[in-house]
Amino acid sequence: MSELTTTVGEVLRQKKAEMWSTTPDASVYEAIGIMAEQQVGALFVMERGVLVGIISERDYARKVILQERSSKETMVRQIMSTPVITVSLRHTVAECMRLVTDHRIRHLPVEDHGKIVGMISIGDLVNSVISEQEARIRHLEAYISQ
Repeated sequence: MSELTTTVGEVLRQKKAEMWSTTPDASVYEAIGIMAEQQVGALFVMERGVLVGIISERDYARKVILQERSSKETMVRQIMSTPVITVSLRHTVAECMRLVTDHRIRHLPVEDHGKIVGMISIGDLVNSVISEQEARIRHLEAYISQ
């Protein structure tokens, strides 16, 4: 029995379809404000419709706060994570777990035919793993009790 076969497309269908972004020339303060308002941990950094980076709370903590920089004077382009590792709708949860583990990242933008269609977080992946395991347990319990 294969494990973690749920696809990114299936994970995205379980989420809200909202995507939040900023630009490389925005201040980090503005970007953090969007994250707080939308209750998300990362934003796409888009320039002329193209994904050029990601900015996360982790980037803020490590590259602004710990370096005693001003979030109002620091631009997103100065601290964003780039290049960006993306996945497709066909990637599996297992493949994504390997990517976030190997690259020590928490967010994966999702592309479909060259267009950004969503973002999945490590939390989304963990929730999917839990759901898949719960379904497998229910199936096995039903099988055993027959």
